[in-house]
Amino acid sequence: MKFGICLLSVIPVRSDPSDKAEIVTQLLFGELVVVNESHEKWMKIRIVYDNYEGWVDPKQITVLSENEFYRLSKSTVVYSKDLVEVVQTGNQKLIPILFGSTLRNVSDGKFHINDLSFSFSGQLTNPGESFRISKIIEDALLFLNAPYLWGGKTPFGVDCSGLTQIVYKVNGIELLRDAAQQATQGETISLIDEAEPGDLVFFDNEEGKIVHVGLIIEKNKIIHASGKVRIDAIDHHGIYNLELQKYTHNLRLIKRFI
Repeated sequence: MKFGICLLSVIPVRSDPSDKAEIVTQLLFGELVVVNESHEKWMKIRIVYDNYEGWVDPKQITVLSENEFYRLSKSTVVYSKDLVEVVQTGNQKLIPILFGSTLRNVSDGKFHINDLSFSFSGQLTNPGESFRISKIIEDALLFLNAPYLWGGKTPFGVDCSGLTQIVYKVNGIELLRDAAQQATQGETISLIDEAEPGDLVFFDNEEGKIVHVGLIIEKNKIIHASGKVRIDAIDHHGIYNLELQKYTHNLRLIKRFI
């Protein structure tokens, strides 16, 4: 078994071993992977955080020994809270990293991976900080007007479940990657009138498949990624797009994770 880590800003993870294949998710700086198989110039990986699988270019993955992988797996984790910041390597190279990137065993702004040393002076999550729903909402609002990107997880392109996963992640709650997967987690809330800020709302298509998710930010308002990250009205029918003046998503399910 082989192991690796993402030490670049963001890496596309594709559905098939081809540059033409769709991006199904992304790896952010510091995310660990297990290598399941190799195929010509491609590597099939499993992301440790959410067990999501896909294909990456091996030139974009830094190989880890088994010992280093398990050392990092068991280390104290914090996440970057800046939309964009940089880490600096021992050879003075700067690597831009994005909101939600993973740093491990940080001490006085410094950490190391393999034989590489890094320093970071941006904002980080505090593992000992008490949980606040208001922080989830504040973090989601940082993404407002970010463009929609299928498989995206960053302020430069994000999909609906990427948005909910990343803002929950930096607040200490682990969600699966896709909307349909996230809908299997949490406690079911029966009525939209019972929904509270921080709850996730799921929406289905004509076949009854869950295809969309958004985050309640206040009564009858939801933030979600649809074309861009936006705020719209929501009621027992679904999402009402204020610009288009029509319903765009059919309400299926409400879940609470807190």
